[in-house]
Formats: sequence, C-alpha cells, structure tokens
Amino acid sequence: MRLSNNIMYQNNLDKILDNQQKVAIAQEKVSTQTRILTPSDDPAASAQALLFSERIDINEQFQKNNSYLTSKLKTEESVLQNIKTSLQRGYQLTVQAGNGALTEQDRATIAEEMKSIQATLYDLMNSKSEDGKFIFSGFQDNVQTYSYNGATGSYDYQGDQGNHEMQLAVGITLRSSDNGIDAFEKVDARLNVNTNTPTVGGGITAGSVIVKEQAQFDAYHKANYDPLVPANNDLQVTVTAGAPDTYAITLGGTPVASGNYNGEAINFQGMEIDLSGTAPGTADFSLAPPEKKNMLNTLEELITGLTTPGLSNDAYREFLADGITGLTNAQNQISITQANLGGRLKVAERLLDSTTDININHKESKANLIELDMAAAISELTKEETALQASQATFGRLTQLSLFDYIR
Repeated sequence: MRLSNNIMYQNNLDKILDNQQKVAIAQEKVSTQTRILTPSDDPAASAQALLFSERIDINEQFQKNNSYLTSKLKTEESVLQNIKTSLQRGYQLTVQAGNGALTEQDRATIAEEMKSIQATLYDLMNSKSEDGKFIFSGFQDNVQTYSYNGATGSYDYQGDQGNHEMQLAVGITLRSSDNGIDAFEKVDARLNVNTNTPTVGGGITAGSVIVKEQAQFDAYHKANYDPLVPANNDLQVTVTAGAPDTYAITLGGTPVASGNYNGEAINFQGMEIDLSGTAPGTADFSLAPPEKKNMLNTLEELITGLTTPGLSNDAYREFLADGITGLTNAQNQISITQANLGGRLKVAERLLDSTTDININHKESKANLIELDMAAAISELTKEETALQASQATFGRLTQLSLFDYIR
C-alpha cells in the first residue's frame, strides 16, 4: 500500500481534531458541571431530567403564588383588625351614651367622635392591596367598595359577591380575598317590632311597645316570624272590660297569651306593652322582618339619634339598643372573617412547606441524573489532554521524516 504525504497529514490532522473535540467536551462538562450536554448523551436521563425541570418550574410558580396570596391576606388581616378596634371603640361610646346624666351637649360630643370612627371605618373598608385593587370589592376590584348615597343617606356596597382565588398546588386553590358582602353586609340588625307606637282602637287611646329583654324577644321572633305570609306576623292586644279587666294577645289570629289587666304594662316575650285608656279596646303592631345592616349605616343612625334634640327616652333607648346590637354583630362578623382568613393563612403556610420539600426532592433527583462526578470528570479531561498532546507531538515528528534520515 502506497502512503502519500497528503494521506499521512490528513490522518494525523483528523486524529488531532478528534482529540481536540474530546478535550472541548470534557472541558465543557467540567465548566457546566453536567454530564449531559445534549440529549443524545443519555436519552433516558435527559427525558426524566426534563420532566423534573417542568415540575420544579411549576412548583416555583406555586411558591410565587403562595407568597403573593400570603401578602394579600396579611394586608387584609391588618385591615380587619383595625376595623375591629374601631368598632370596639364605637361600642364603648354607645354604652357611654346610655348614661342618663348626659346632656345634649355631651351626646353631641360623643357623636363627633363617632363621626371620626365612621370616617376611619369608611377608609378601612375601601382599603386597597399592594397592586392597587380594592380588597373587599370582590371581582369588581377596580370599583370603590363603599360609597355614600346622598339620596338615601346610606352607605352602599358597590362590589359583588365574587372571591378571587389562587392555585397553590395541583388541584388546590385558596381565596385571596373576602368580598364586602361576606365581611360587612351579612350583619344582622336588631330584631324588633315594626313600630313602637301601635295602632289603637276602642277605649285604648295610646300605647307603646318596647323590646326590653332582647334575648327573649330574639328567640320568640326567630321561632314565630313567617317570611311568606305577612299577616301571620301581626300581633293584637285586646283589652276586655270585666271584673277584673282582662287582656288577650293573638299572633296572626292565634291566641298566644292572656291574663288580668290592671292598667300596668304587659310583659310578653321580652316586649313591654304599655297602654293608655279604658277597656274595651285594641292595640295592633307586628313583628318586623329581619334586616342586614352594615356598620357604617349603624353608626349613621347612632349619630342621628345622638344629635337629634328633644327625643323621648323610649326613642333614644331604641337608637342605642339598635346601635349596641348592630356593633356587636358587626364585631362578630369580623371575627368570623378573621378566623376564616387565619385558616387560609395556615393552609398556605403548610402548602408552602410541602411545595418546598417536594422541590428539594425533585432537584435532588434531577441532580442525580445530570450532575457530574467532578473527580471522574477531571480525570477524563486530563486523559484527553494527554492524548491531544501526544497526537500533536507525534504529528510534529512525522512531518519531519525524510528518506535521507535512513541513508547512512
């Protein structure tokens, strides 16, 4: 076989280039600290590593969602606590306003502080999150949560009943906010009768009906109020002349109480029914329908009652009783919202721990598939560099050979 210089040069050049490529690959593996530079290096391991990478990316997004949700919930938690603190102060002032020794000027002073509390609550209930969205407006989070309606003199909710949610794990979502309906509008107003001044007839010339024992009346109202047939909520007191006079009370035409009547107030299911006149006669009133009332409107009515001159004692007590019940129920509703929010924060914390642990396992599994054994890699690099140096040295010596080297 005849060997030309071209073949000899080409073979040696190919060998050097091959060794250079092996050195380059070994160097890249060491510098990137990975044993798989292309999927062809280990197709099975590459496929599995890709799956782990996708899971890691998904879990990292869940962690970002978790951080964002936790931040929003903590902001809401702070707002709710401030609302509750303001409500407690409003409750204290309402109790203080019940002091019979207060003058109208004293009541006006209390009303001024209540106005400040109302303004504070208005700002808090219209709070925004870090992204500039209204916290309690539901899906309508670009709309201010509450606004004052000058036509009705009330504060109206402007949002909806939607609740934003965020996904924190596969198949698990948590609410990232609470709408104003749940937090502020589902507050039971005080149960009452439809009027404190019943319609009188016959010898009964005047009357008043005041709820004195609220707990007893509440139980009776809840057990007997008929939301479908209004007539079933009508109460009538009939006083009959005799020796002695007697009274009978009917609810929706059904007798519910009776007894002797001596002109003194009749106590019935927490109500004090005071009548004037002579038998026979009647007094008619009814159970008022249950209402929901937000705290801003409760305070508005309290302020009105405190600043209205010349109110009778009964009317003034009604304002205070409505306010105390409304503010108490508002605090309870805030507490329920806080408890629900706290539960979500706890779940978010557990999910974050779980996601973090899973990601650590995924990263470890991915590392086992693609990361490099540095000691073995450096040894391989040294071997390839040695082979390259040997190829280069051999090529240099072969290019200097001549037939004259063999002529003696």
